Parts: sequence; structure tokens; C-alpha cells
Amino acid sequence: MAAEPASDRAERIEARLSALPQSPGVYLFRGATGDVLYVGKAKSLRSRVRSYFRKEAYATARTAELVERIDDIEFVSAESETEALFLEQNLIKRHRPTFNIRLRDDKSYPYIAVTVADEYPRVMFTRERHRKNVQYFGPYSSAKKVRETLDVLNRVFPYRPCEGPTPGRRSGVPCLDYHIGRCAAPCVGYISAEDYRAVIDSVIEFLSGRVRPLERRLESAMKEASAAHEFEDAARYRNRLMAVRHLSERQVADRRSLGSADILGVACGEDTANVQLFHLRDGRLSDRHGFYLENASGRSASDVLWGFALEYYGGQVAIPSQVVVPRSLEDPDLLELFLSDRRGSAVEVRSAQRGEKRRLADMAARNARLALEHDTILRERTRARRIEALEELREQLNLESLPLRIECFDVSNLGETNPVASMAVFEDAVTKKSDYRKFGIRTSGPDDFAMIAEAVSRRFARMTDMDGDRYDKSFATCPNLVVIDGGKGQLGAALEAMAAFDLPRVAVVSLAKREEEVFVPGRSEPIVLDHRSAGLQLLQRVRDEAHRFALGFHRTRRGRAAVDSIFDSLPGVGPARRRLLMERFGTADALVGASRDDLESIPGVPAKVGREVYAALHRTD
Repeated sequence: MAAEPASDRAERIEARLSALPQSPGVYLFRGATGDVLYVGKAKSLRSRVRSYFRKEAYATARTAELVERIDDIEFVSAESETEALFLEQNLIKRHRPTFNIRLRDDKSYPYIAVTVADEYPRVMFTRERHRKNVQYFGPYSSAKKVRETLDVLNRVFPYRPCEGPTPGRRSGVPCLDYHIGRCAAPCVGYISAEDYRAVIDSVIEFLSGRVRPLERRLESAMKEASAAHEFEDAARYRNRLMAVRHLSERQVADRRSLGSADILGVACGEDTANVQLFHLRDGRLSDRHGFYLENASGRSASDVLWGFALEYYGGQVAIPSQVVVPRSLEDPDLLELFLSDRRGSAVEVRSAQRGEKRRLADMAARNARLALEHDTILRERTRARRIEALEELREQLNLESLPLRIECFDVSNLGETNPVASMAVFEDAVTKKSDYRKFGIRTSGPDDFAMIAEAVSRRFARMTDMDGDRYDKSFATCPNLVVIDGGKGQLGAALEAMAAFDLPRVAVVSLAKREEEVFVPGRSEPIVLDHRSAGLQLLQRVRDEAHRFALGFHRTRRGRAAVDSIFDSLPGVGPARRRLLMERFGTADALVGASRDDLESIPGVPAKVGREVYAALHRTD
């Protein structure tokens, strides 16, 4: 497709700029393919958006790149700047724009999740926070801290540790957790739904930072049990009270007069920023988190704080009544409105002027600067290590150029069933997962050589056939080095497959697992690299990624085949009922493990069919 003349693009953008109103609202910058590049809010849409196209906007490379890629401009007018703020947050969540400030690796932080929509909710460890009807608490600074917290909570509150939306054991007998006091056994009716919900409400109360009411209730229950000479119950309440106090008093000294607050500190670097968040709960410094934010190049501290607040607090439940921010934050009143709406009650946003909160705010800012300096040092070391690895590979494998793009191929199969292959991609010695590709192998029989040849052949066939809808950026990019997981046989099969195409010079090697030997074309003996070599470690990472990706794809296809096989034999189950069963149970194992009552009570599936399905599933072992 021919590129659009620059003059046409300039005229279209100028027309969009002329149509912008002076009112508050949200603007979206779109790229040539229609993807959203950036979402922002403005008091005046016309003034704010036009500022991007003035010369001073090109002061930073990141902004210049954004402006160069803008192909179209959309806007949504709002009644007020507050309404624009909420709209901006929703659009950022929906589109995840490339140029918006965002938390780096935000999905890797651990959370505690409470599945409040379930009849008998679960309290569990998770690294996600996108499911509806689930309350998330966190993020926490480490997975270890989350698991320690859950361990103590389960000793204090006997919520169920079993998995799934409903509790239950097929045997109808409570599990070991009930007998050691870690579960109230809702699966066998030992606790009502109302009483179990009260247990979960106490968990939520504790995780939200409201510890004193819980301590008072436990202390009162302990004294009542003791007065009634129920000393075992009194001891149990005492132990729970001690566990709650231990969990809530792990941090620093008591500053009850300070109340509860989130204290923010920020530091901005050349291309990233760091925000430190101190949790002050009932006067105690209960936790500290450090967040790195990407796309912060050339942004002010106020912009960084706003980007952080929209993403972090947009998914939080336990927002305190006060948030202490640096004096550089613009429009704190607007942030107050946003946080108050999220919390459901008033939130005060202010900067600390003196006293203990000022000291904590200064400490947060100092920690943000130190974290940014530390991150810069680590990134430089990592970059130097990557360059070293690429240089070593070029020298040790006698390559013509640095292997800036490495593609690795691996196959996975179980006998003759569900054979697959994978292509993992590294660029500049870093994974580029958007370019990973997988292949369903058509070759019959368990022939690793033929499967490697097929995968390599299909990959380079796509490189030479990129017209229209078949264009694929990953396949269109030529690698500097191709790595085959295997020995001399697999290497020969790959070379033979590549010989059928008119390719530029591409280096090809294979890496054998047992001795980590590297085979190269035209040489009978393998190259043995030092196991401490940065080059060998890079090859191992590439190989391991390809193996992991292939194995995951193979398991998926094998699981799908198992489900297909099970459903083929079920009486009275067609495509519609099959879909209902899969929506209810999710996996073949869950379906096989379902009770007769579960199968008879599925909406849309007659009870008679449910009984027949249960009988068919349990006809043999």
C-alpha cells in the first residue's frame, strides 16, 4: 500500500486542530494503523492539543517521536475537567496507549484478592487485578510478604483455602484444614453463608487497615469466653488477637496521632521515573512500595504523579482518607475529587509543610532519587553485559556481524500426537515476545528433523510472501542468527530448508542440550563455550525460551484434544450444551471431577442430561 503524501497528512491534522473546541475534554492521538498512541485530558482542548505541534514541543525525543507518528486526532468534549479526568482514566485502561506514562511491569506485583461475588469467597494470592467483582489489596513489596500475611490471616480467620467458585469435596468429608482450625468447612454445611460472610468481612476490614475494631472484638470475645470458663475458646481468641497484633505491628514506631495516609515521593530521570509510596496506617509505617514508570522522558514531576495516580489508584480499594503529595503536583483539588469518588468518601490531598509527615515526605522523595540512581546503574550494567554477550558470540562463532536479531526454533510432541514448533525472538539480547510465533506441524510421524525443516521452511516462506493480508512484521524481519534446538541432524535439516529460499546471509547454528555444544555449518566438531561465557548464557536463554513457548503450545493443543475426545462421547451434548459445560467448568479435569448435583444444576442443561453426562463420565475408571 502506497504511503500517504506528507502534505495530505498535514492538511488532515490541521483540519482536526481547527475543529477542536475550547472546552474541557479528552483527546486521542492515533497512528497510521488506527492504534491509540496517547490519551490526555485538557482544560481547553484546542490550546492543549495545538501545543504539541509547536516547535518547543520537540524539546524531547519522545515527544518528537509521538508527533511524527500522529496520523489522526479524536476528542471527546466534557462538561468539566473532573469529568474529563474520569474519562481519561477509562480510555487509558481500555487502550493502554504506547506513549502514556505507565507502571513498569505492573502485572508482576503481588496482590491479595477476595472473590466477594462468590457465595463463599476465597482469599488468595494473585498477580493480576483485572477481574470484576473481586476486591484487590496491595500491591505488596514481595510475594513472601503476601504469603506470610495470608498464613497469619488463615490462622485468625477460618476462610476456605480450597480452589474454585464453590467449596466442596466429592467425599463429603471435611478436609484436614478444618481439623487444624484453618477452615470452617462450608463444603459440608458446618458454617452458614451469613456467618462465613462475616468472616470475610473481617478479613476485608483488616486488609483495609481498620485493625483496632477487630482487636477490640477479639479481646471482648476472649474475655467473655474466659468469664464463662470456656478456656479453650478463650485461648483460641487470645492466639488470634496476638497474631493480628503481630501482623499489624511489624513496622516502625507507633505514631497514632498521624492517622492513616499514603505519602508519595517522586524522582524523574531521562527516560524513566520512580514513585515511592509509603503506607501510614494508624500511625504506623506499615509498608513501602517503589514503582518505575515508563514513557516519562521530558515529563514534569506533576505529569508523572498524575500518570501514577490514575493507574495505581484506579484499581485500588483501600484508599486512605489522606494522601500526602509533593508540592510540585498541579491541580491537587482535582485529584481529591478523583480519589474521593474511588473511595466513596472524602479524601484530602495536600503537601506536608512541617512535622513528622514532612519528614516522611522528604524520606519518600529521597528514596525515589536513590531508587532511580540504582536503576540507572543496573540498566547500564545490564546493557554492557548484553553487548558483551553479542560480541562474544560474534567472535566465538566467527559471525560476520553482531547477532542483533536472534531467532530460535524448537519442536514439541508426544509420540505422533499434536506436534508443534515455536520461534522465539531476541533483539539486542532481550526477548521480543511480540515477534514470537508458533506452528502447528503438518509432518506425519515423530520425525524431529522433518518437523524442524517444516517450521524453518514455513517461517522463511512467509518472509518472501508478504503481500496484502499475509504481511507479518516478525516474519518480514530478517534475523542475523538462527539457532536450532538440537544437534547436527537438526542443523542439517534447517540448512536444507533455508537453501530453498533466496535469503541474505544468515548465520545458522544448533545448540545441543546434553553438553551445551554448539554446532556450526562446515565443521564436524562442535564448539564448546565456557559455561561462564556471556555468549553461551545468551544462547541458553534463547533456547530455553523457544522450548518453553513450544511446550506451552503443545500442552494447550493436547488439552484441547482431550476435551474434544471427552465431549465426543457425552450423550445429549451438542455444540450449545458443550459451550455451557465449558463455561461452567473450564477444563476437562474439572468436568470429570464434577459432582452429579453440579451437572444437574447447570442453567440451560436439563437435569436428565446432567445425570446422563455424569453416568457417561464415571462408566469406567
